[in-house]
Amino acid sequence: MIKLVASDLDGTLFDSNHFISQKNLNAISDLNHSQLNFAICTGKTYSMIKHTCDKLNASYGIFGNGNQIVDLKSGTEIYKKLLDDQDALFCIQFAKKEHLHIHLYTENEVISESLQYLDLRNYKLHRSSNSELSFKIVDSVEDYISQNQPHIFKLVISKQGNLNSLKEVLSSNSNLNIQLVRKYDKYKDFVINKEYEYLDIMPKGINKNHALTILENYLNVTKDEVMAIGDNLNDIEMIQNSGIGIAVANAYEEVKKVADYTTSVSAQHGGFAEAVYKFIPFK
Repeated sequence: MIKLVASDLDGTLFDSNHFISQKNLNAISDLNHSQLNFAICTGKTYSMIKHTCDKLNASYGIFGNGNQIVDLKSGTEIYKKLLDDQDALFCIQFAKKEHLHIHLYTENEVISESLQYLDLRNYKLHRSSNSELSFKIVDSVEDYISQNQPHIFKLVISKQGNLNSLKEVLSSNSNLNIQLVRKYDKYKDFVINKEYEYLDIMPKGINKNHALTILENYLNVTKDEVMAIGDNLNDIEMIQNSGIGIAVANAYEEVKKVADYTTSVSAQHGGFAEAVYKFIPFK
């Protein structure tokens, strides 16, 4: 019996244009009326999507790919782990040698020297919303870190090209967890109409699956009682390790290979709702 539904956000609940279908909204409403725990699991920070969490009436939120967990009903922070300043500067020095784009997230800010890739996408999505997120442009990200010692949730390095070699170099730092995300072809970033890839850099041990395990323990539910739904590479571990792992139709092929079930329709057409109604017997 499923007691917790954990879902990715972009590409799973929302389509590539950041639209959520009425079918998915109805499924979330039915989860809430049935008093089943519903958790959002996203790479975004809490301040970026607090309004979205309120709109969806989610019970719990896993943010920053797992470096923060919040009980959304009470506002209680269950877990948080920040990126050390020196580890962030270690990454930045190598990225600057290759003239790559860098931005970082604090609890309420995006810090960047210019808006270009993922930070530009987030600026476009959040500038007209009720987001508590602000965007700060600085002359030097390194100087900003050294002078202000911000609480860094994660660091992102972006490029229109291959980042595998940089990922290997940065992986020599055992304090880091680095995920490579590619936005090409059908996974192109349609919000800014650009193809690119980026490294999502967080403290070691941070990922959605680890955070979901912490939340399961907090709620006293077992992995067999969890349904996890996603579309991207950072969803693979939580899908693999949940009682029912779901890939939506528009998911990466690597995600579909590990899922127990792949929906017949995409996020745009209600893939999340299809999974919920297939595996949860609402009374």
